[in-house]
Amino acid sequence: MPRRLFDSHCHIIDHRFPIVANQGYTPPEFLLADYLAKSKPLGVAGGAVVSGSFQANDQTYLMDVLPRLGPGWVGVTQIPDDCPDDEIKKLAGIGVRAVRFNLFRGNIDSVDHIAALARRVHAVAGWHAEIYADAAALKPHLATLTKLPQLSIDHLGMTEEGVPVVLELVDAGCKVKATGFGRVHLDVAKTLEAVARRSPNALVFGTDIPSTRAKRPFEEADIELVERVLGPALAKRAFWDNPLELYRVKID
Repeated sequence: MPRRLFDSHCHIIDHRFPIVANQGYTPPEFLLADYLAKSKPLGVAGGAVVSGSFQANDQTYLMDVLPRLGPGWVGVTQIPDDCPDDEIKKLAGIGVRAVRFNLFRGNIDSVDHIAALARRVHAVAGWHAEIYADAAALKPHLATLTKLPQLSIDHLGMTEEGVPVVLELVDAGCKVKATGFGRVHLDVAKTLEAVARRSPNALVFGTDIPSTRAKRPFEEADIELVERVLGPALAKRAFWDNPLELYRVKID
């Protein structure tokens, strides 16, 4: 059977819409046509377009791209803490399914505001929360994070030191994005095995295309690594079943 993937982590960068330099970095354009040219040959049949730090709280690019992608595609956005409930409902109506918190390039003194917003968007629209962080920095906040309605963590938690924290989060029902293998500082194969042992429902695969600021961009070999490490049944869960459940998507 041909491979079928739900790409749980990709970015579209369209300079027609607001772009904010992040620590002096402005990404080059990577349009929908560029993404489709790279992803379709991989067997991608749906996915989640994720807002990057350089898109801040802009929603206009998602309002443009999600209708063009159509059924099977959803958005992961960033919003301010005081975003009105009506705006959250409006974004849910165009296919946004999660709120993202980018903590990787800043200090994590508290997650109280994250928890408050995560609980609110879940109550208003059923969204889950996605965190981009070195998971090791989340250890002091496990008591709060493990109580959230639904959480996922990007890029396998980023570091070797963060793996034990990721596993504790998995025990509480957290999903783990098997993404960004070219940007992490850990043994990818061993981490995939450890997460899958903890829960076959936890891993959700994504390409991380176009891999902005990664030391190595996505390669098709990343997919092959998942297949080799997990085997056919668990790989299918990571490629398809788990992300469709997380993002509440139905694809025929």
